[in-house]
Amino acid sequence: MAKRHRRRGVLLAIAILAALLAAPAPRQFARAQQPLLLGATTTTENSGLLAFLLDRFTAASGIPVHTIVQGTGAILRTAAAGDFDVVLVHDPVAERAFVDAGSGIDRRPVMHNDFLLVGPADDPADVRGLTDVVEAFRRIAAATVPFVSRGDNSGTHKAELRLWAETGLPGVPPGRPPVANWYLETGTGMGQMLNIAAAQDAYAITDRGTWLSFANRGALESLVSGDPRLINRYSVIRTNPANHPHIRPGQALIFADWLTGPEGQQAIKDFLIDGEPAFFPHNPPAG
Repeated sequence: MAKRHRRRGVLLAIAILAALLAAPAPRQFARAQQPLLLGATTTTENSGLLAFLLDRFTAASGIPVHTIVQGTGAILRTAAAGDFDVVLVHDPVAERAFVDAGSGIDRRPVMHNDFLLVGPADDPADVRGLTDVVEAFRRIAAATVPFVSRGDNSGTHKAELRLWAETGLPGVPPGRPPVANWYLETGTGMGQMLNIAAAQDAYAITDRGTWLSFANRGALESLVSGDPRLINRYSVIRTNPANHPHIRPGQALIFADWLTGPEGQQAIKDFLIDGEPAFFPHNPPAG
């Protein structure tokens, strides 16, 4: 009798194991609930857009998202190492290099807004109302008044350095900041940099979304806008799964499709700060 019970116990164990092996659905469900790893820029977080979008994405897809916020340069380095499934960035030159190197695939435009040159209300460099931002930079340098830079290899920082390079000023090597005691690099995100600029009554470049949501402006005002060179474009790029088998290309594709599709584009359109659009979808929905 004891032998028969032992045999039945062995057969039951085998049956349970066979049933588990034949039923992959629970394992697939569990994997689907693992968070998507997203690298996103500080400008999307500081403006409030990132949380707004991700709440809607998770509600629509059931996929939770774990986000690390960095400047674009740091995001692309982290993604190249296989630590992000997908990225949301805003430096077209660096993005193209990332894809050309085989680190990213399926780069798609998502949205745009613009950069602003902000500065103290008394405007000692006399740049208010200019639509030529490079001329504004020349006047700031000539006046030797404080200018604060992110200095963090972010998309905003790279855009700023390209503008300085266009000034043709001595002491501004291509791709490098001015060598001057009035120029301060903070090595911080957008919000922190603006706090420093406000404390020092300094000029700075910021994105419109962060500026609209920034409460600690002090004496700072928006002084220069409207130059086409200030357009700020964002893209979504999936990390190349051929380089990193552990990443989640399926979830990354779902995210990229949602963000660039009707639902995501409508969410970008719906995001307002005090009734004002902060970002503009690349493919705006009709109506």
